[in-house]
Amino acid sequence: MSNQQVEEGVQEKVENPRVKSIKDFYKRLAKNKAALIGFYTILFLIVVSIIGPLLTSNHPNDTDVMNRFEGPSAEFWFGTDHMGRDIFTRIIHGMSLTLGIGFASVIMGALVGIPIGIISGYYGGRIDNIIMRFIDILLAFPGILLALAIVSILGGSLVNVTIAVAIYAVPGFARIIRGSTLAAKKLEYVDAIRALGAGDGRIIFKHILPNVLSPVIVNATLYIATAILTAAGLSFLGMGAQPPTPEWGAMLNDGRGYMRDAGYIAFFPGAFIVVVVLAFNIFGDGLRDALDPKMKK
Repeated sequence: MSNQQVEEGVQEKVENPRVKSIKDFYKRLAKNKAALIGFYTILFLIVVSIIGPLLTSNHPNDTDVMNRFEGPSAEFWFGTDHMGRDIFTRIIHGMSLTLGIGFASVIMGALVGIPIGIISGYYGGRIDNIIMRFIDILLAFPGILLALAIVSILGGSLVNVTIAVAIYAVPGFARIIRGSTLAAKKLEYVDAIRALGAGDGRIIFKHILPNVLSPVIVNATLYIATAILTAAGLSFLGMGAQPPTPEWGAMLNDGRGYMRDAGYIAFFPGAFIVVVVLAFNIFGDGLRDALDPKMKK
């Protein structure tokens, strides 16, 4: 029997997969009805963000001064803003921007944070101290202030907002993956695999990384909500999406001066931000339970 076969046999005996199949995962997730609602809400919003713009007849930036401040009606479902633009159309087109910022920033943050955290946790010593002190410096800044500082340097745009939010995400991913790696590298099967002659790269990518991804997935889901809120906040402050981009935070900024006479201009983008953030939060909570190996079937 080859070393690779022995190695796989050792892992198979010791490993306890958190989710054995998609069906098992769905059953775990279904135990939390709120999380299931959040999952289907996210799925619905993603579908709408893809096909919605194809179904709207108006362009999000088309102005019609003759129909300014029209309230919600059969013609304008969410009303029109101070420039006569259809709010419903702008929200549908802005949905892909908002979700895109959330997903892109989390993916970018994870791609940087995961390698940093796993290297820090696996090798320890001076490498760990240097990396963690740098992470501590980033964590010393409140998230929105760090994002503001980065956007101030790079300039206001959707791309720069995504980069800023991604940088803000790196410390969280790094600390989570480091803690999980510290625990995983002490497991018996890792020692057995190392004794068989497996190199560090093989141990990290084949045996440690797959078994520490569950908390990362949960954190990523929850962080998407934070990323969307942060990006919307920056756009609201004029540091993110620039007019006339139909980003929800920028739409909130457009409507803040008309809260008394035309509150619906700010209400609808604000309501959609709340729905998206709430959906990701409750789905993340359910995902944490579904990926918990101690959860009873």
